[in-house]
Amino acid sequence: MTLRTICLHGPESTGKSTLAPRLAAHLGGEVVEEYGREYAEARGTDFTMADLVEIAKTHDAGVRTMLNAGLAPLVLDTDPLMTAVWADMLFDTRDPWFAAWDGTADLYLLFDIDLPWVADGTRMFGDLAQRQRFFGLARAELERRGVRWALVSGEGEARWASVLRAIEGAT
Repeated sequence: MTLRTICLHGPESTGKSTLAPRLAAHLGGEVVEEYGREYAEARGTDFTMADLVEIAKTHDAGVRTMLNAGLAPLVLDTDPLMTAVWADMLFDTRDPWFAAWDGTADLYLLFDIDLPWVADGTRMFGDLAQRQRFFGLARAELERRGVRWALVSGEGEARWASVLRAIEGAT
């Protein structure tokens, strides 16, 4: 199977944004950067549900634009499935838009919480119980949607090797 879209999925501070450009370069593709971070840096982290829907829609529009331009493979640094999990974390509910969204990636890489959490001004859920809940919700969303996914774990080059094994196992 040819992978047009690979989404890096999982809680904060798990290495997604660090490994996205490396993976895109390795595959000869492009990165779709996390719009939620840009949004939070510009507007703060006091999110409403409307903010999360706007983040998800804007990110999705960027992916669709790049795919329509013939750019592939795309490495997505998150997508609306992850934004839906953010809604669960922040509000214990989500807007119906998330359930209707159907632009899932060809493969999801679920990043484990086995790296230290690092505060950066936009991250919110740093204690172990919060990280475990976030990870559990992220995994449950992948399972609920029935998408193809693989777990990524390990530190440093071991994490990179885990990413490569997941990609090789999916193609």
